[in-house]
Amino acid sequence: MKPADVGIAVMVAVIWGLAFVASRIALDEFSPELMTTLRFAIAALPCLFLRKPGVSWPLLIAISSTLFLGQFLAQAFAIAHGVPVGLSSVIVQSQALFTIAFAALAFGEIPTRSQAIGIAIAALGLLMICGTVGYDFSVAAFAIIMICPISFAIGNLLLRQANGAPMFDLFAWLCLSAAVPLAVLTLITNGPQPTWHALTHMSLTGLVCMLCLGGISTSIAYWLWGRLLRDYPAAQVVPFALLVPFVGSAASSIVFGETFGPLRLAGMVTVIAGIAVMLLSKRPKALPKVA
Repeated sequence: MKPADVGIAVMVAVIWGLAFVASRIALDEFSPELMTTLRFAIAALPCLFLRKPGVSWPLLIAISSTLFLGQFLAQAFAIAHGVPVGLSSVIVQSQALFTIAFAALAFGEIPTRSQAIGIAIAALGLLMICGTVGYDFSVAAFAIIMICPISFAIGNLLLRQANGAPMFDLFAWLCLSAAVPLAVLTLITNGPQPTWHALTHMSLTGLVCMLCLGGISTSIAYWLWGRLLRDYPAAQVVPFALLVPFVGSAASSIVFGETFGPLRLAGMVTVIAGIAVMLLSKRPKALPKVA
Protein backbone atom coordinates (compact mmCIF):
# COMPACT_ATOMS: atom_id res chain seq x y z
CA MET A 1 0.00 0.00 0.00
CA LYS A 2 1.09 3.58 -0.64
CA PRO A 3 2.17 5.45 2.52
CA ALA A 4 -0.71 7.90 2.08
CA ASP A 5 -3.22 5.05 1.91
CA VAL A 6 -1.68 3.42 4.99
CA GLY A 7 -2.22 6.74 6.74
CA ILE A 8 -5.84 6.81 5.58
CA ALA A 9 -6.43 3.27 6.87
CA VAL A 10 -4.99 4.15 10.27
CA MET A 11 -7.00 7.39 10.36
CA VAL A 12 -10.26 5.53 9.63
CA ALA A 13 -9.54 3.01 12.39
CA VAL A 14 -8.84 5.84 14.84
CA ILE A 15 -12.06 7.63 13.81
CA TRP A 16 -14.12 4.49 14.35
CA GLY A 17 -12.50 3.88 17.73
CA LEU A 18 -13.20 7.43 18.90
CA ALA A 19 -16.78 7.14 17.60
CA PHE A 20 -17.58 4.80 20.50
CA VAL A 21 -16.60 7.56 22.92
CA ALA A 22 -18.66 10.14 21.00
CA SER A 23 -21.64 7.79 21.12
CA ARG A 24 -21.37 7.44 24.89
CA ILE A 25 -21.23 11.23 25.34
CA ALA A 26 -24.18 11.78 22.98
CA LEU A 27 -26.26 9.21 24.87
CA ASP A 28 -26.15 11.49 27.92
CA GLU A 29 -28.31 13.87 25.90
CA PHE A 30 -30.25 11.74 23.41
CA SER A 31 -32.16 8.49 23.56
CA PRO A 32 -30.58 5.54 21.68
CA GLU A 33 -33.27 5.79 19.01
CA LEU A 34 -32.86 9.53 18.47
CA MET A 35 -29.05 9.40 18.50
CA THR A 36 -29.02 6.66 15.87
CA THR A 37 -31.59 8.53 13.78
CA LEU A 38 -29.54 11.73 13.83
CA ARG A 39 -26.40 9.80 12.96
CA PHE A 40 -27.84 8.42 9.74
CA ALA A 41 -29.90 11.50 8.90
CA ILE A 42 -26.70 13.56 8.84
CA ALA A 43 -24.84 10.88 6.87
CA ALA A 44 -27.72 10.74 4.37
CA LEU A 45 -27.54 14.43 3.42
CA PRO A 46 -25.46 13.70 0.28
CA CYS A 47 -28.54 11.93 -1.11
CA LEU A 48 -29.88 15.40 -1.91
CA PHE A 49 -27.23 15.58 -4.65
CA LEU A 50 -26.66 11.91 -5.52
CA ARG A 51 -28.80 9.60 -7.60
CA LYS A 52 -29.74 6.23 -6.18
CA PRO A 53 -27.15 3.63 -7.27
CA GLY A 54 -28.22 0.72 -9.44
CA VAL A 55 -29.20 -1.47 -6.50
CA SER A 56 -32.73 -2.75 -6.01
CA TRP A 57 -34.76 -1.34 -3.12
CA PRO A 58 -35.16 -4.76 -1.41
CA LEU A 59 -31.39 -5.29 -1.41
CA LEU A 60 -30.71 -1.70 -0.34
CA ILE A 61 -33.13 -2.01 2.57
CA ALA A 62 -31.77 -5.43 3.56
CA ILE A 63 -28.18 -4.16 3.67
CA SER A 64 -29.18 -1.00 5.51
CA SER A 65 -31.29 -2.89 8.07
CA THR A 66 -28.38 -5.11 9.06
CA LEU A 67 -25.13 -3.25 8.38
CA PHE A 68 -26.41 0.07 9.74
CA LEU A 69 -29.79 0.07 11.51
CA GLY A 70 -29.48 -3.22 13.38
CA GLN A 71 -25.82 -2.86 14.26
CA PHE A 72 -25.80 0.74 15.47
CA LEU A 73 -29.19 0.76 17.19
CA ALA A 74 -28.19 -2.30 19.22
CA GLN A 75 -24.84 -0.67 19.97
CA ALA A 76 -26.53 2.50 21.22
CA PHE A 77 -28.97 0.59 23.45
CA ALA A 78 -26.19 -1.58 24.88
CA ILE A 79 -23.93 1.37 25.73
CA ALA A 80 -26.91 3.26 27.19
CA HIS A 81 -27.62 0.25 29.43
CA GLY A 82 -24.14 0.04 30.87
CA VAL A 83 -21.94 -1.94 28.51
CA PRO A 84 -18.49 -0.28 28.73
CA VAL A 85 -17.37 1.59 25.62
CA GLY A 86 -14.05 -0.24 25.39
CA LEU A 87 -15.71 -3.64 25.67
CA SER A 88 -18.28 -2.65 23.05
CA SER A 89 -15.54 -1.79 20.56
CA VAL A 90 -14.03 -5.26 21.01
CA ILE A 91 -17.31 -7.15 20.71
CA VAL A 92 -18.36 -5.28 17.57
CA GLN A 93 -15.11 -6.28 15.86
CA SER A 94 -15.88 -9.93 16.58
CA GLN A 95 -18.05 -9.62 13.46
CA ALA A 96 -15.10 -11.22 11.65
CA LEU A 97 -15.88 -14.47 13.48
CA PHE A 98 -19.54 -14.41 12.47
CA THR A 99 -18.81 -13.27 8.90
CA ILE A 100 -16.59 -16.28 8.27
CA ALA A 101 -19.07 -18.63 9.94
CA PHE A 102 -22.06 -17.28 7.98
CA ALA A 103 -20.06 -17.31 4.73
CA ALA A 104 -19.39 -21.00 5.30
CA LEU A 105 -23.10 -21.67 5.78
CA ALA A 106 -24.41 -19.42 2.99
CA PHE A 107 -21.73 -19.70 0.31
CA GLY A 108 -19.86 -22.87 1.18
CA GLU A 109 -16.64 -20.99 1.91
CA ILE A 110 -14.65 -23.45 4.00
CA PRO A 111 -12.51 -21.66 6.61
CA THR A 112 -8.81 -22.37 6.38
CA ARG A 113 -7.03 -24.02 9.28
CA SER A 114 -5.73 -20.64 10.44
CA GLN A 115 -9.21 -19.13 10.30
CA ALA A 116 -10.64 -22.06 12.25
CA ILE A 117 -7.98 -21.54 14.91
CA GLY A 118 -8.78 -17.83 14.98
CA ILE A 119 -12.49 -18.56 15.38
CA ALA A 120 -11.77 -20.88 18.30
CA ILE A 121 -9.53 -18.28 19.98
CA ALA A 122 -12.08 -15.47 19.53
CA ALA A 123 -14.91 -17.70 20.77
CA LEU A 124 -12.86 -18.52 23.87
CA GLY A 125 -12.36 -14.81 24.46
CA LEU A 126 -16.11 -14.18 24.21
CA LEU A 127 -16.74 -16.97 26.72
CA MET A 128 -14.26 -15.33 29.09
CA ILE A 129 -16.11 -12.02 28.70
CA CYS A 130 -19.39 -13.83 29.37
CA GLY A 131 -17.96 -14.82 32.73
CA THR A 132 -17.87 -11.14 33.74
CA VAL A 133 -21.47 -10.36 32.78
CA GLY A 134 -23.81 -9.42 35.58
CA TYR A 135 -21.39 -7.35 37.63
CA ASP A 136 -21.43 -3.89 36.04
CA PHE A 137 -24.01 -4.55 33.30
CA SER A 138 -26.86 -7.01 32.83
CA VAL A 139 -27.15 -10.19 30.82
CA ALA A 140 -29.81 -8.44 28.72
CA ALA A 141 -27.38 -5.63 27.85
CA PHE A 142 -24.77 -8.20 26.82
CA ALA A 143 -27.34 -9.96 24.63
CA ILE A 144 -28.12 -6.63 22.96
CA ILE A 145 -24.47 -5.83 22.22
CA MET A 146 -24.05 -9.30 20.68
CA ILE A 147 -26.65 -8.30 18.07
CA CYS A 148 -24.04 -5.86 16.69
CA PRO A 149 -21.46 -8.32 15.33
CA ILE A 150 -24.15 -10.70 14.08
CA SER A 151 -25.99 -7.93 12.25
CA PHE A 152 -22.67 -6.54 11.00
CA ALA A 153 -21.70 -9.95 9.59
CA ILE A 154 -25.01 -10.44 7.78
CA GLY A 155 -24.68 -6.94 6.31
CA ASN A 156 -21.17 -7.75 5.10
CA LEU A 157 -22.44 -10.75 3.15
CA LEU A 158 -25.41 -8.85 1.72
CA LEU A 159 -23.08 -6.06 0.65
CA ARG A 160 -21.46 -8.47 -1.78
CA GLN A 161 -24.62 -8.37 -3.86
CA ALA A 162 -24.11 -4.64 -4.46
CA ASN A 163 -20.68 -5.13 -6.00
CA GLY A 164 -19.88 -2.47 -8.60
CA ALA A 165 -22.08 0.28 -7.13
CA PRO A 166 -20.34 3.65 -6.48
CA MET A 167 -19.21 3.38 -2.86
CA PHE A 168 -20.01 6.90 -1.66
CA ASP A 169 -23.41 6.92 -3.38
CA LEU A 170 -24.24 3.48 -2.00
CA PHE A 171 -23.41 4.30 1.61
CA ALA A 172 -25.31 7.60 1.44
CA TRP A 173 -28.45 5.81 0.30
CA LEU A 174 -27.92 3.05 2.85
CA CYS A 175 -27.90 5.76 5.52
CA LEU A 176 -31.13 7.22 4.14
CA SER A 177 -32.74 3.78 4.15
CA ALA A 178 -31.81 3.47 7.83
CA ALA A 179 -32.75 7.02 8.85
CA VAL A 180 -36.38 6.84 7.69
CA PRO A 181 -37.53 3.83 9.77
CA LEU A 182 -35.40 5.04 12.68
CA ALA A 183 -37.19 8.39 12.62
CA VAL A 184 -40.54 6.62 12.74
CA LEU A 185 -39.33 4.42 15.60
CA THR A 186 -38.11 7.47 17.51
CA LEU A 187 -41.43 9.28 17.18
CA ILE A 188 -43.33 6.18 18.30
CA THR A 189 -41.15 5.29 21.29
CA ASN A 190 -40.09 8.75 22.47
CA GLY A 191 -43.10 10.76 21.33
CA PRO A 192 -43.14 13.84 19.06
CA GLN A 193 -42.94 16.42 21.86
CA PRO A 194 -39.95 14.92 23.75
CA THR A 195 -38.17 14.38 20.42
CA TRP A 196 -38.72 18.01 19.40
CA HIS A 197 -37.61 19.19 22.86
CA ALA A 198 -34.37 17.18 22.60
CA LEU A 199 -33.64 18.60 19.15
CA THR A 200 -34.38 22.23 20.03
CA HIS A 201 -32.40 22.07 23.30
CA MET A 202 -29.40 20.30 21.83
CA SER A 203 -26.14 21.43 23.45
CA LEU A 204 -22.99 22.32 21.54
CA THR A 205 -21.40 19.12 22.81
CA GLY A 206 -24.31 17.06 21.53
CA LEU A 207 -24.19 18.80 18.16
CA VAL A 208 -20.44 18.22 17.76
CA CYS A 209 -20.81 14.55 18.72
CA MET A 210 -23.58 14.02 16.18
CA LEU A 211 -21.69 15.81 13.41
CA CYS A 212 -18.67 13.62 14.14
CA LEU A 213 -20.76 10.44 14.23
CA GLY A 214 -22.84 11.22 11.15
CA GLY A 215 -20.56 13.29 8.98
CA ILE A 216 -17.12 11.88 9.80
CA SER A 217 -17.43 8.39 11.30
CA THR A 218 -20.31 7.18 9.13
CA SER A 219 -20.19 9.13 5.86
CA ILE A 220 -16.54 10.00 5.26
CA ALA A 221 -14.86 7.08 7.06
CA TYR A 222 -17.00 4.41 5.42
CA TRP A 223 -16.40 6.01 2.03
CA LEU A 224 -12.62 6.06 2.55
CA TRP A 225 -12.67 2.47 3.78
CA GLY A 226 -14.66 1.42 0.73
CA ARG A 227 -12.16 3.11 -1.59
CA LEU A 228 -9.29 1.26 0.08
CA LEU A 229 -11.10 -2.05 -0.35
CA ARG A 230 -11.67 -1.16 -4.01
CA ASP A 231 -8.01 -0.32 -4.66
CA TYR A 232 -6.29 -3.01 -2.60
CA PRO A 233 -6.85 -6.66 -1.68
CA ALA A 234 -8.97 -7.07 1.45
CA ALA A 235 -6.09 -8.91 3.14
CA GLN A 236 -4.06 -5.68 3.07
CA VAL A 237 -6.84 -3.38 4.26
CA VAL A 238 -9.00 -5.29 6.75
CA PRO A 239 -6.25 -5.93 9.35
CA PHE A 240 -6.17 -2.20 10.07
CA ALA A 241 -9.60 -2.67 11.68
CA LEU A 242 -7.73 -4.35 14.55
CA LEU A 243 -6.75 -0.85 15.67
CA VAL A 244 -10.39 0.06 16.38
CA PRO A 245 -10.81 -1.81 19.70
CA PHE A 246 -7.41 -0.62 20.93
CA VAL A 247 -8.32 3.00 20.18
CA GLY A 248 -11.81 2.59 21.65
CA SER A 249 -10.53 0.97 24.84
CA ALA A 250 -7.69 3.46 25.33
CA ALA A 251 -9.95 6.46 24.68
CA SER A 252 -12.65 5.18 27.05
CA SER A 253 -10.03 4.67 29.77
CA ILE A 254 -8.82 8.25 29.35
CA VAL A 255 -12.21 9.94 28.98
CA PHE A 256 -14.39 7.85 31.30
CA GLY A 257 -11.77 6.22 33.51
CA GLU A 258 -12.92 2.74 32.50
CA THR A 259 -11.00 -0.14 34.03
CA PHE A 260 -11.23 -3.82 33.23
CA GLY A 261 -10.84 -6.75 35.60
CA PRO A 262 -8.27 -9.47 34.86
CA LEU A 263 -10.79 -11.92 33.35
CA ARG A 264 -12.50 -9.31 31.14
CA LEU A 265 -9.19 -7.82 30.02
CA ALA A 266 -7.88 -11.29 29.20
CA GLY A 267 -11.07 -12.02 27.27
CA MET A 268 -10.79 -8.79 25.28
CA VAL A 269 -7.16 -9.47 24.38
CA THR A 270 -8.06 -13.06 23.44
CA VAL A 271 -10.86 -11.88 21.13
CA ILE A 272 -8.54 -9.41 19.40
CA ALA A 273 -5.88 -12.12 19.05
CA GLY A 274 -8.44 -14.45 17.46
CA ILE A 275 -9.57 -11.73 15.07
CA ALA A 276 -5.94 -11.08 14.12
CA VAL A 277 -5.41 -14.74 13.28
CA MET A 278 -8.59 -14.76 11.16
CA LEU A 279 -7.82 -11.54 9.28
CA LEU A 280 -4.20 -12.38 8.59
CA SER A 281 -4.92 -15.89 7.31
CA LYS A 282 -5.48 -16.82 3.69
CA ARG A 283 -8.88 -16.59 1.98
CA PRO A 284 -11.24 -19.54 2.54
CA LYS A 285 -11.74 -22.11 -0.18
CA ALA A 286 -15.17 -22.48 -1.76
CA LEU A 287 -16.86 -25.86 -1.83
CA PRO A 288 -16.78 -27.48 -5.28
CA LYS A 289 -20.10 -27.21 -7.10
CA VAL A 290 -22.03 -30.45 -7.41
CA ALA A 291 -23.10 -31.26 -10.94
